[in-house]
Amino acid sequence: MREFTIGFVPFGEVNTPPEAIARRAAEAERRLRELGYPVRAAAPVTDDEAYEDAGRAVETLEQQPIDALVVCIAGWIPTHAVIRVIDRFRHVPMLLWSLCGWEEGGKLISTADQAGATALSYAMRGMGYRYRYIYSVAGQPWPAEEIGDWCAACAAAYELRDARIGSAGYRDMLLYGTMFDGMSLRRVVGTEIEPFELLEVVQEAEKIPDETVAEAVSFVRAAFEFETECGDEPIERSARYALAIARRVRRRGYRAVTLVDVDGFKKLLGTPPAMIFMLLDRLCGVCVIPENDILGSVTQLMVRELTGQAAGYLEFYEFFEDALLAGVPDFIPLELTLGTPRIHPAAFGKLSTSLLNVSKVRDGEVTLARLLYLDGKYTMHLTRGTARQPRAWEECGWEPPAPQLPSLEIVPEGGVRAFADKVGSQHVIVAYGDVTRRIRNLCDLLGIEVL
Repeated sequence: MREFTIGFVPFGEVNTPPEAIARRAAEAERRLRELGYPVRAAAPVTDDEAYEDAGRAVETLEQQPIDALVVCIAGWIPTHAVIRVIDRFRHVPMLLWSLCGWEEGGKLISTADQAGATALSYAMRGMGYRYRYIYSVAGQPWPAEEIGDWCAACAAAYELRDARIGSAGYRDMLLYGTMFDGMSLRRVVGTEIEPFELLEVVQEAEKIPDETVAEAVSFVRAAFEFETECGDEPIERSARYALAIARRVRRRGYRAVTLVDVDGFKKLLGTPPAMIFMLLDRLCGVCVIPENDILGSVTQLMVRELTGQAAGYLEFYEFFEDALLAGVPDFIPLELTLGTPRIHPAAFGKLSTSLLNVSKVRDGEVTLARLLYLDGKYTMHLTRGTARQPRAWEECGWEPPAPQLPSLEIVPEGGVRAFADKVGSQHVIVAYGDVTRRIRNLCDLLGIEVL
C-alpha cells in the first residue's frame, strides 16, 4: 500500500491574534513531524463567516489521501467551524490535540485552547467520530509519548488491513481456541488468513536444490550452539521444509505464518517444526506461532506493527502464588534470546529428532497480550508484568537429561488470580516494556474491548 500519512489542521478563533495561533500551530506541526510520519498540513482555520478558511483546509487535505487527522486546537474556536472541516474526513481516526498557554511577563497567557477542545470533544463524541483527546499543559513538555502512541496505533491499524497470514493446515489437535471467523476478522482487524496444504510444502521442498539445503545446514551450525552432537539429517529435513515455506512467504507476501504442528509436521512428516520456526525467523523475519493459532498470530502482528518487536509467544505451564511460569516447547525468536542461541537434540514421546531451542529468554518489564473471540465479540486480554528467570524445572516426557525449556516467571500486575480470571488461551504474546497504551489505542480504533 502507499505510505501511511497524517493530516494536520490547526484552529483558532477569528478574534485571537493570528500570530499567536500561527506560531504555536507551526511548532505543533514541527513536533508532529519529528515522529517520522509523512504529514499533510493545512493552514490555520478561523471561524470566518463564509467558511473560506475551512474550504481552503479541506482543499489542501484532499489533495492526497490521509489516513489519520490531527485536529490541533490552538485557541478558542466555535465548534461548528471545526466540524465544517473534519466531517469530510470522519472515516479516518482523529487526534483532538489542544495546545496550552505560555508564560510572558511573569504571568500565564491563555488563548482558551481547552475551552475550544472540551466543547469540541463533546460534539465529536456525540457525532460518532473515532478520536482521542490529548492536551498540552502550560510549562510542561509537549505530550510526545502520548501522541506517538496514538500515531503508532493508527499506523498499525492501517497496515493490518493489508496484512496476510499463511496457515499450513487448520485447527491442529482439534483445538477450539485456535479457530477464527474469517469475515468478522476481516471486518474488525482487516487481516486476511490464507490457508495452504502440507502437501504443497512437501512438493515445494522436493524442488529445493541440495546445495541450498547444505548452505542452510552450515548456517544453522554457525548460528546456534549445539549442546550435544547431532547429525546433519534432521537439520537438512527441517531446512528443506523451511526453505519451501520461505518461498511461499515471499511469493504471497505473508507477514506471519502458523503451522499445523502435532497433527501435521510431527505426526505426518516426523519432523518437529522447531528448527523450521527458527529458520523462518532468521530467513524471512515473519512472526511464527505453532498449532494453527490464528488469533495468536493476529496478536503477534498487532504487537509487531505497534512496536517493531519480534512478538514471540509463550505457553503457560504453571500458576504460582505470585507468578506465571510460561515457556515454549520448541523455539524463541532471536530477539527474545538472552545470550547464545542453544539447540538441544532430544526425543519427546515417539519423536526422536527434536531440535529443541533451549536458549534463555530475556527478562525485565513485559506486556502480555492475547486477542480473543467469544460470542461474536473480539476482546483483548492485556496485562503488564515483570519477568524473571525461572526456577529449575522440566517438562515431563523428554528423554533424560531433560532440557529446561525457554521460559520466564512473570509476575502479572494485579496478581495471578485476576490474570487467571480473564485468560483465554494457552498462548500469550510477549512484548518488552510497557506498551499497554499503544495496544489500548489500537483496540479503541478497532472497537475491541480491553479486558
